[in-house]
Formats: sequence, C-alpha cells, structure tokens
Amino acid sequence: MLDGREAITYGKFFMQPDVIIIGTGQAAVPLATRLASAGRRVLIAERSDPGGTCVNYGCTPTKTMIASARAAHVARTSARLGVHAGDVRVDFQAVVARKNVVVHQWRQGIVKRLTESGDNLTFVYGHARFVGPRIIEVAGERHGADTIVVNVGARPAVPRIPGLETVRWLDSHRALDLTELPPHLVVIGSGYVGCEFAQMFRRFGSEVTVVSNGPHLLSREDEDVSAALEEVFHREGIRLELGVSIASIVHDAHGVRLALAGGNEIRGTHVLVATGRRPNTDDLGCEAAGIQLDDRGFIAVDDGYQTSAPGIYAVGDAIQEAQFTHTSWDDHRLLFDRLTGKPARGRGERLIPYAVFTDPQVAGVGISEKEARARNIDCEIATMPFARLARAREIDETAGTMKVLYDPRSQRVLGARIVGAEAGELIHVFVVLMQAQASARAIVDAEFVHPTFAEGVQSLVMKLKRFSLD
Repeated sequence: MLDGREAITYGKFFMQPDVIIIGTGQAAVPLATRLASAGRRVLIAERSDPGGTCVNYGCTPTKTMIASARAAHVARTSARLGVHAGDVRVDFQAVVARKNVVVHQWRQGIVKRLTESGDNLTFVYGHARFVGPRIIEVAGERHGADTIVVNVGARPAVPRIPGLETVRWLDSHRALDLTELPPHLVVIGSGYVGCEFAQMFRRFGSEVTVVSNGPHLLSREDEDVSAALEEVFHREGIRLELGVSIASIVHDAHGVRLALAGGNEIRGTHVLVATGRRPNTDDLGCEAAGIQLDDRGFIAVDDGYQTSAPGIYAVGDAIQEAQFTHTSWDDHRLLFDRLTGKPARGRGERLIPYAVFTDPQVAGVGISEKEARARNIDCEIATMPFARLARAREIDETAGTMKVLYDPRSQRVLGARIVGAEAGELIHVFVVLMQAQASARAIVDAEFVHPTFAEGVQSLVMKLKRFSLD
C-alpha cells in the first residue's frame, strides 16, 4: 500500500545495485547516503512517508505537541512562582497545525537528502517485497543485490479485547491527527506511549483515565521509579486504573464503556490503545527470501545484524532490540563499519539508554535494581530525592528521584535511573562514564557548576559508601 502515492523513482534504476535498503527509518537514511558516498550503488525504497516512525508518528510530532502541553501546564501553575497568567486557553487546532509544520520540515529534509545525494543513490517510492533470495520487487521492477538491508520499522499492536473492533479507537498515529480535543480519553496501556499521551492530553484539557493490567505505570521499572511518576499523575488529575484487565469494550450513546474483569466499568468519549508495537514484516515476503521470524514477527538477527538469509541484514524496530530512534541510528553505524570492512563492534556490546518524555522525565541506562536482584548481582545502591537538588528547589521542579547501582570491586556504575526535570539530559553523565568503563570517582572528582541539575548526579554518587564525606 502506498497511501495513495503512485510509485515514483528519483534517479535511474541501476542494472545491478550493490546494496538495496528497504525502508527509510533512522538507520536506513544515513546508511544509504554514507554507502553511496563510499562508492556503493544504493537503491532505497519507501512505500509511505520518508523518515519512519520517528519523524512521522513518534519523536518529532509527539515531542512537538508535548512542548505545547507543557507550556499550558506551566502557564496554569505559574502562580506558584508568583506569576499570574490569567485564564489559559489551548488552541488545539493550532497545536496540531504547528506539529504538522515541524513534521513536514523534517520529512522534506529527508527527501532532499535522498534525492540530492549523487548518482550512486536511487530513491524509489514503492512497496518493496522479497520475491526470492536477495531479490525484491518494487514499482513493477525486480532487483537483486549482494547486500540487502531491511529497516521496515513497526506499527501499533492491536490487543485482543472483546468488542474493540466495534469501537472507533485511536492508536498513537491517529491520535496525533485529531482536530478536536477528546472530552474524556481512556488510555489502554501504561508504557512509554501511554504515559506520554495521557499526560499530554490531560494538560491540553481532556479528562484522562489510564487502564493497565500492569501494577504500575512503566511496570518494567523499579517500583520507586514508577511511584514517583504516579504521584505526579495523581496530582495532575489523571485517573489510574492499574492491575486490572478489560473484559470488553462497547460503544453506546454516551461514548465508550470498558467493562473490567472485576465488575467495575470505565466510561469515556475516546479510547487510545497503547499496548506495544508489532513489526512491519507481514507483507515483506520474508519466506521467499529465507528470512526467519520469531513468533511475534520480529526478524531474527545475530550480533552483526545478519539474518538467517545470507547477505540480508535487518536493523531498527523490526528486529529483536529496544525500539528507540537512537538505537536504530546506532545500528547504522555498526552495520556501516561491518559492510565496509572496518573493525566493528557487535550490537550486544553497547549500552542503550532511554528516556520517557513525561514531566518529570524518566531516564535510565544499565541494569535496574529489579534486574540486579533477579540476577543476584552484588552491588551497592544509592538513592536521593530529586528535591534535594538546589536547582530543583529554585525553579520548583522537585518531583522525582535518582538512583545509582555501583560495583564496589570495580568501582564502576552498573546502572542508573533518574526521574526528574531534564532526566533525559542528565542520564548521559552516566552513559559516557559507563561507555568509557571509567571509575565512578571520575564524577566525584569533577567540578560541577552550581546551581545545576547535573551537580545532583555528583551528590548522588557521593552517597555511596566509598565516596561519602560523612
């Protein structure tokens, strides 16, 4: 499916490309342009809007709209700082229009990059699918190459809930294109997407209820991390129905009604389903290519991104890996080195940090306390309320907590979790330290600027016994 777009080719088809890339996600575009610059003849195909999830339905649009939601929240609560903003009105259509402009700019930038990268790169709008080993069909033509890279991404998964098919439910894609604010949004799922959308729509003015079978928000996190975010959600008036299962969903004259397994019910006007993502491998022709999939449809790859089919590699959200834009982008770096004969790290050697762009943000790297306990890893743990930071108190952004896991024998940090203002920025102090395999003393001995959030990272590490000043 081309979403109404006819097949278009930018550049001439090569008689025999060296590399074929399927999809234009965050690994594919830089990989294609770098390989072309290195002298490889590259054919890259995309059936929908260039840029993949990040540009079209993920990072770019959501963070653009979250910025508007935060502005509304800051304006409403500015009296706490002695500033009275008066009545705050959200022009939801203007918010969506601004998001569309930003998305269009990024999307066009990708098109320009692909169409102006020289004679070695051909960009095709068309649905590419495998029709044989290392052979694809796109735009009515068949092409083969010694190397093929799959970067087809993923899409929202649909849970099995009786009655869901009778309701006009939203996913994270369709919710971004609403032109009117939902009066009462029911969010099914409490992961990254569910939490970000729940808080965003609440700050725009919707009533919001989060329903999840998990016992906590972000249930893979340690309980204290989840609890810090739950406290904020409660304070902002977001209703949480956690640890429950949905028996059925029906649509009636008043909107939607969710019947819970215990007999209670939840009513709302709109339903957003945010229960995970599934890979776009259904119509890729993997069987014809000899590409092995797991039981959920993800492409199985080894440490060097090689699939079960010789010469075919897979990167990004369609493989068994964390579904983050930065992870996909890093995939391209590791695979580029491998394809060009340079010394290459394996994907299993890297650290994968993450951030949830709620407010406060939730960020982490390395192992969690929960994982350490399950694996019987002997480590010291230090925690500190975010409110202990001078900067947090000065700007009244005190919600959250900080945690570090430390190996006293190697003096290295094993993992860290931060819930707090700009946690997505702060976590990189630990990312660089851990990547360098440096001692935690590097943080202790550094001189941090005061007053900043970053000095809180130093204060946290100095709570460890070895570095304590007490």
